[in-house]
Formats: sequence, C-alpha cells, structure tokens
Amino acid sequence: MKKLLLLTILLQGFLFASLRVDTTYSTMGLITQKIGGDLVNVTVLGSSKYDPHFIVPKPSLIAKLRRADLLIMNGGGLELGWLPPLLRAANNAKIQNGAKGLLDMSHYISMIDVPSSVSRAFGDVHAQGNPHFSTDPNQVLVMAEAIKKKLIQLDPENEKIYQENFNVFQKKWQRYLQNFDTKMQMCQGKKVVQYHELYNYFLKRYDIQSIGNIEPLPGISPSSKHTLALIMSMRQNHVKTILQDVYHEQKTAAFIASKTGAKVQIIPHDIRAVKGSDTLENFYNIIGKRICN
Repeated sequence: MKKLLLLTILLQGFLFASLRVDTTYSTMGLITQKIGGDLVNVTVLGSSKYDPHFIVPKPSLIAKLRRADLLIMNGGGLELGWLPPLLRAANNAKIQNGAKGLLDMSHYISMIDVPSSVSRAFGDVHAQGNPHFSTDPNQVLVMAEAIKKKLIQLDPENEKIYQENFNVFQKKWQRYLQNFDTKMQMCQGKKVVQYHELYNYFLKRYDIQSIGNIEPLPGISPSSKHTLALIMSMRQNHVKTILQDVYHEQKTAAFIASKTGAKVQIIPHDIRAVKGSDTLENFYNIIGKRICN
C-alpha cells in the first residue's frame, strides 16, 4: 500500500508539473514537443487540412484554451479571423494579450511583404507582413529558440532540460539544413506561380521567382480576366510549375495547367497537410521536391 501511495503521489506530481501548451498550428506544435519533451502537454488548435486564416471556432477549442498555461500563436494577423473570440470566451488570464503565457511567434521573425498601406482595395493583406514564415525551414530554429525561452520563463525549475532538448534539436536541424540547402541550389532561378502567397519565405530563401498568383488579390477569388492574363504571363515567362495548397479550390489551377502545359504541385502549408508530411523533415522535403520538380 505504501508503494502504491508513493507511486500515486509521484504520478500526480508529474501531471501537475506538465505545462499545458496550446499552439494554433501543427508546425509550432511539433517544435514545441521537441523542446518541451515530457514536460509539456501540447494541443494543436487548428487543423492543417483547412485554411489557417479561418479555423472553425468550435466550443471544444474554448475548453482547451481555458486550461492552457501557454498559448503559442503564429501572429502576423494569421489568426485574426478566429482566435480573438475564442480567447474572450475562454477568459484565461494566463494567455491573454500581454500575459506571460502568450507567445506571438511573429515578434521573433523578420517579416517580409510588409505593405506600405492597408486597404480593402488591396484584398486581405496583413498589416504586419506575410505571416506564412513557417514554410521556410531556416525559420525553425528561430521558432525553437523563442519556444525554449518561453518554456524556461514559465518553468524555470526545468531550465536545464529545456536547454538540453534545444541543444540536441539544434544540432540535428543544422545538419538537416546543410543538406537541404545544398539540394535546393539546383532550383535557383526557377519560376513558379502560386495560388496564395503561402511560400514567399521559402521562394525568397532559395532564389525561386514567383511571377504571379492565381488570386488577383489576397483572399479574392480569381476572375476570368485575371486568369487569362496569368496564362499569357506564364507562357511568356515559360513557367511550368503551379503551387497549389490543399484548401483553395483546384479547378482554376487545373485549367491554367491545361492551357500552359504547366504541372500543378500540391504543396503542404503545415505539418500533415498532405500525406507523408508528418515530420518536420518530411514536411520541408515535400515542399522542396515538389517545387523543384
């Protein structure tokens, strides 16, 4: 009985020691798990099968946010359409704006595509810049460093474990990047078309040129006039690759491909968005391979 009681106490201590961490998207969730290990209980709020701008605000998400010790969000306006009302309903002081338990990852990123002005005339632009930085594998260690510091701030007693986990992850990811960056050199100068500007960080990193978007403006459905103009531009620039995400309609890309001879490549925007993209390495490998083919 004494052994059973001791085991129960130890298990209870472990459960209470775990930080409940909510992340808005899967890539940040996986990085958090790598750094936090057994000391964190990670819940991902948004499904990678859907548009990250418009996650359905289910009541179950309110319950998850209500219990969270830490909320890690992408930021840059990406969650603006769904997260604020959930936070208000959850009424968890730990993770409200300005609280110690809120980590806005965009504050640690050098944002690109920052507009000089914001107006509905320009579509659904993000005032702080392009928020899709997680599609660049070189941003992974930036995110991991920010997560490590936040976990240590909230749980200083386990600083050594978080730091050791980070060190192991950092060395492994640096080796991965060295090989990945070398492979991507063969794609420099390639020209592509995107549906939405999801991959600008990746394209800029590896000197790949996006000559246009299927969307005439961010968040605006393609018109016939814009589609025909894009087809002409692709023919003139000899573009043979269309980057299509999993959540936008695919008929327009297929039509453009039929008129240009281009190939439509389905590219993941987050971990598990397409089959096989279930690890960080596989996620970026698929992006690189499908863009370069």
